[in-house]
Amino acid sequence: MERSSIAEYLDDFLRRGKEWAYVERDAYRTIRWSYRKTAETAFRFARELEARQIRKGDYVLIWGPNSATWVATFFGCALAGVIVVPMDDAATPDFALRIFNQVHAKLLLCSQKHRINSVPALSFEELPEILARHSCTPQAPKTQPSDVLQVVFTSGTTAEPKGVVITHANVLSNVAPLESEIQKHLKYERWFHPVGFLNLLPLSHVFGQFLGLFLPRAMGGTVIFQDSLKPSEIIGTIKRESASVLVAVPRVLQSLKEKIERDLEDQDKLEKFRHRFDKSKPKHFLHRSWIFRRIRRQFGWKFWAFICGGAALDSVTEEFWQRLGIAVIQGYGLTETTSLISVNHPFRVSKGSIGKVLAGREIKLREDGEILVRGSGVASGYWSDQKLKPMSDEEGWYGTGDIGELDAEGNLYFKGRKKDVVVTPAGMNVYPDDLEAALRRQPEVKDCVVVALPQNGNADPCAVVILRDTNADIKAVIERANGSLAEYQRMRHWLVWPEEDFPRTSTQKPQRNLIQQTAIAQHDQKNRVPRSANVLEDLIGRIKGSSSAHLSANANLENDLNLSSLERVELLGALEDRYQVDLSEANFASVQTVADLERLLQGDIQTKAKYHYPHWTLRWPISWIRILGQYLLGRPAVFLLGWPRVRGKQNLRNVRGPVLVICNHISHVDVGFVHKALPARIRHYLATAAGGEAMEAKRNSPPTRNIFSRIYDRIMWALGVTLLNLLPLPRAAGFR
Repeated sequence: MERSSIAEYLDDFLRRGKEWAYVERDAYRTIRWSYRKTAETAFRFARELEARQIRKGDYVLIWGPNSATWVATFFGCALAGVIVVPMDDAATPDFALRIFNQVHAKLLLCSQKHRINSVPALSFEELPEILARHSCTPQAPKTQPSDVLQVVFTSGTTAEPKGVVITHANVLSNVAPLESEIQKHLKYERWFHPVGFLNLLPLSHVFGQFLGLFLPRAMGGTVIFQDSLKPSEIIGTIKRESASVLVAVPRVLQSLKEKIERDLEDQDKLEKFRHRFDKSKPKHFLHRSWIFRRIRRQFGWKFWAFICGGAALDSVTEEFWQRLGIAVIQGYGLTETTSLISVNHPFRVSKGSIGKVLAGREIKLREDGEILVRGSGVASGYWSDQKLKPMSDEEGWYGTGDIGELDAEGNLYFKGRKKDVVVTPAGMNVYPDDLEAALRRQPEVKDCVVVALPQNGNADPCAVVILRDTNADIKAVIERANGSLAEYQRMRHWLVWPEEDFPRTSTQKPQRNLIQQTAIAQHDQKNRVPRSANVLEDLIGRIKGSSSAHLSANANLENDLNLSSLERVELLGALEDRYQVDLSEANFASVQTVADLERLLQGDIQTKAKYHYPHWTLRWPISWIRILGQYLLGRPAVFLLGWPRVRGKQNLRNVRGPVLVICNHISHVDVGFVHKALPARIRHYLATAAGGEAMEAKRNSPPTRNIFSRIYDRIMWALGVTLLNLLPLPRAAGFR
């Protein structure tokens, strides 16, 4: 069916009704949005825009983390013809304000932490109350295929921002061929319905939108959003939510691989695994899935694929997961081509390839191997200096700046980047001009060049600096420059150029290739050190991608060891796995030096304890026994203790949950009175919080108690979880 606007996808949302569309975490709660609720919120938001006199062709900035509210407001803008300017959650306030002013936006829609007082803003947190006054009845879109859907700004924070203008037609032309291919395989999908997509890519990026807004809808899939990039939490979410697909940047796949290997090493099973890994190469993928079933079991039986984008995936990581029987699907595209140009078929993956070209677009290679693309997916142009500037040549070809290769079967292979842009392991584009501008603002810097330092198929930015005074503190210079940059842009590698000037071409441009070679050689020499016997050094060295890291007690994790925020998250997960401890994220955030880290490991933590959350208490017939117990035992006991009267019960009529009930007096009889006060639709599903340590002591009594006391304790534990649905909250070890 041919569509004229992406807002027409809301018809599919309404047809799906009560099926779960989005799952997200809010502190300790799991929040689920149905397809219908998402569509109705979009209709309400479109009416809110109309009430604020924000009309077709006006601009709205959306700035915040991935959430169902983000999705609904995006579709609400598309419905009203309002142009979305998505802003990365990690963007700086200064950059967001510059973009807001450049497009003359009418509204900033953001999370509370991003609110800017100088501009008209609406926070996600206050949105439900505001939208409740509007009707949720469907309405027709006010857009045509040629209308602008969004402007995605891809430049950094210091250079003049440049936005890519994407129309409804651009998105529709990219979704249509994929949707057509999905339809051919829906007969198999019903055995796994709903397909869960754990999407770790930001919705502010076009590729994240494809796997968060557009494609899952075609199969009635459920999209799961999560902020944490800790490998153990990712694996836990995949299993808990029965996800089938993980959508992430290559660095996440590398982190998960390293966690699997760490766990095997801790169990003295790594050598055995490597032996079986080598022998499994010629075997069928189903056979390999059985060989490595214990590893696969950690992810759950429904998990079968990674979708990887945003940067190049190294061949070692790709081979690792495919050998375990998990498909690795890579695609290739840019913001300028509305994400996808080519993609691997999930059931016919060509190793090392970035797939075949999608229908509706053409590619060809220049003599130097640069990939050129033409088709309806190529964006309208660049928005810069209040004007739309074309990005394609007269024949419609857009030069990607990337080097590629085609085989006889039409598979495209990525060979490298022609542009100077640095693509980090986290999949973020870092533009050298932005970083050089920040460096040149420092009075000690005479000249500078930022080059790419290769890291597992991607790169980190490395500053090569010529100082006016050779005695200047280069570390302080870099820190000040980093202060004006977003976190993902910061320079963690630098080199003071030993000569008075850079090698230059005849036109006086620095010879970047020679400068880069020198920087790489010095970096390799600095990291060519023997493996340390210190476990902490080995862990940090492995995370940094070097053989080990030399640590001193006063070494700063960010400035001296150059650990990015993503690497700090990896270190937290690695330490918890290696030492089997619970590290408070709040305490870990305050760790600045190696000495702080060692103190945290030595005494300020609790050994990881296991607490049991029995699932059988939620199933029939236990759930029926619990309800009978409430009426046959709990209710008579309450009336014996007193004759309670309930006031304000009418306030609970429209409350559907989740509900948190807090008593102002804690005693064993409170539970009975709470049950009496609540309506049955809430009472029958209520869990009662209890001290985790005390419950675990009942379930596993210490051996000092005699056999009869231990049996009595276990019976009391079983009755508690059966009749009161007790939920253990461990106080000493901390709970999340």
